Amino acid sequence: MAGVEQRIELAIGGMTCASCASRIEKKLNRLDGVVASVNYATEVATVAAPAGVTVDHLIETVRKTGYTAERKAEQAPAEPKRDETRVLRDTVLVSAALAVPVIVLAMVPAWQFTYWQWLSLTLAAPVVVWGGAAFHRAAWVNLRHGAATMDTLISIGTLAALGWSVWALFFGMAGEPGIRHGFDLTLQRGAGTDAIYLEVAAGVTVFVLAGRFFEARAKRRAGAALAALADLGAKQVAILRDGRETIRPIAELREGDRFVVRPGEKIATDGVVEEGASAIDQSLLTGESVPIEVGPGDSVTGGTVNADGRLVVTATKVGAETQLAHIARLVSQAQSGKAEVQRLADRISGVFVPVVLVLAAGTFGYWWGTGGGLAAAFTAGIAVLIIACPCALGLATPTALLVGTGRGAQRGILIKGPEVLESTRTVDTIVLDKTGTVTTGRLAVVSTEGPDEILRYAAAVEAGSEHPIGRAIVAAAAAARGERLPAVTDFRATPGRGVRGIVEGREVLVGRAEFTGAAPGQAEHGGHTVVTVAIDQDVRGRLVLADDIRPSSREAIATLRRLGLRPVLLTGDNADAARQVADATGIDEVIAEVLPADKVDTVKRLQDEGRVVAMVGDGVNDAAALAQADLGLAMGAGTDVAIEAADLTLVRDDLTAAADAIRLSRRTLRVIKGNLFWALAYNVGALPLAAAGLLNPMIAGATMALSSIFVVSNSLRLRSFH
Repeated sequence: MAGVEQRIELAIGGMTCASCASRIEKKLNRLDGVVASVNYATEVATVAAPAGVTVDHLIETVRKTGYTAERKAEQAPAEPKRDETRVLRDTVLVSAALAVPVIVLAMVPAWQFTYWQWLSLTLAAPVVVWGGAAFHRAAWVNLRHGAATMDTLISIGTLAALGWSVWALFFGMAGEPGIRHGFDLTLQRGAGTDAIYLEVAAGVTVFVLAGRFFEARAKRRAGAALAALADLGAKQVAILRDGRETIRPIAELREGDRFVVRPGEKIATDGVVEEGASAIDQSLLTGESVPIEVGPGDSVTGGTVNADGRLVVTATKVGAETQLAHIARLVSQAQSGKAEVQRLADRISGVFVPVVLVLAAGTFGYWWGTGGGLAAAFTAGIAVLIIACPCALGLATPTALLVGTGRGAQRGILIKGPEVLESTRTVDTIVLDKTGTVTTGRLAVVSTEGPDEILRYAAAVEAGSEHPIGRAIVAAAAAARGERLPAVTDFRATPGRGVRGIVEGREVLVGRAEFTGAAPGQAEHGGHTVVTVAIDQDVRGRLVLADDIRPSSREAIATLRRLGLRPVLLTGDNADAARQVADATGIDEVIAEVLPADKVDTVKRLQDEGRVVAMVGDGVNDAAALAQADLGLAMGAGTDVAIEAADLTLVRDDLTAAADAIRLSRRTLRVIKGNLFWALAYNVGALPLAAAGLLNPMIAGATMALSSIFVVSNSLRLRSFH
């Protein structure tokens, strides 16, 4: 590749199916030195290009293909887009309300009153013309660029059915008073001038519109991770100028500004502590449960929470330079670079649609050329188009997905969309984030070393503290003794070191080794958090705290192994603490002491080794890795960012749900593939009959409806999943 390579992201507009993304990708990749990947789900084209290729050139190439493009802004996460699925939903509802009477009248001859056919035309025409406008526009764009997709077949089939019906009503016998719409099993030469196909035109339009709506709704949720990141950051900041605090929007904060952070507030941006001491809860950003003690000179990160003390911080990075913004870019890049699985129906349409069009034209020519008459020729040709309308193909994915996701929700599993399912079939490695996934993410006292009284005395003093370690000690004492704690007097807290108080006339100190007078070695315990307890200047023992392992984790990991998955524990904790959790839960492979960006690199490394990787996590730091993995699973108690970046969400907050999610996804995928097979088999089997004139278009329409009913019925079997 000549010149310096540049990475460009383009926001693409106008795509209606995965084959659109494939066409744009092929056009971009034909440019000299360009390597492009177009993600239909996120509507983003990621392009690696030499320095000589300009953004305008790339945008012009996309526009010549029939779509819109603009450079994707490299900035902090923006506000969520307007919900465009609402318009599509309203179109589906209005179209369905108009189409149902048309279908009922056509299928029940006894209800066909005088001039019923004119009412059907009045109701069906808006459905085909207005409701199906998106299909017709896409077909026209494709035609101008010499391409054919599913939109082309839908548009031609529905317009042909409507056009023939209008001709038959105005110029044939179909508009005469009292005529009935019967089901003729054979096509006679010269027949067809009394037949109308309005129910086919309206029904196909509604079915495909409904499928597009469900697809659009799932696709919109797939790109919401960056909006969740925007909500995580602080919205306002107390800027300190000339000794006075001024509350200003976060956008006005500049590098070098001093700002105040009170207990319970989010730190506005990355910076260095100038005054004060406190414990910083980084769990939203790092996923790790143990708060970090900070004082003057220590660095803090935007988006983390100040647990107790008042801090004055000097901003060192703002806007797009912060760690939170960096994680947002990681999520965006991982999502954009993920290979989008082409839907089988769209791959088939690349060959199927042109073949059907040629076959319909050939059928029309044969019947007309052999003296069958214009009516019979047009009737046979339209029978080919109608029998080939991909209604069942369009329903195959959304119906199975709807039933599968509905059953999944009952089991605490949310499946984001059909593109997720392919990965579950081939996943062989599952990476488990430790904190909040294998463990609860909450500190708990795991052992007490010393006389029984030290837990009681320590809890009495810590009852006056809001520190997470103090709350864990108080909870442990309540669970162990179940009695009221003695009162504490002369309570004092030393931020970052410990607490002191008088309990039952005795001086009690709880905190770090140096605070209580203990030897430094007494603060070591396999990477766990340790506090020492001194009573009347005498060190009497210590309390060991750790992140609690979820009760279901060991059973869940055993189940994942039975599904053929290899578990890997991934954590930012030290190796000793990680190994203890791994041994307790039956995990052999451990990757410890990793930074947020390293988690993405770890997933990439496993993928480079040829593994198909699933990732389970719950923190903001997991979001980019969840997006990078072939299959991302977010624990329901985790952050919105992790949940939106993942492919599957485990609402039950139970790791056993991960195994259920993979089983359900695999079964849903099997149903979708079964639906697609039978829908295609119906088309392939019925097309020769239609071309031979053995199927009246009404029979073709009825058969098409039956194929759709089969697909829906097959999907409903997922309701029995346990």
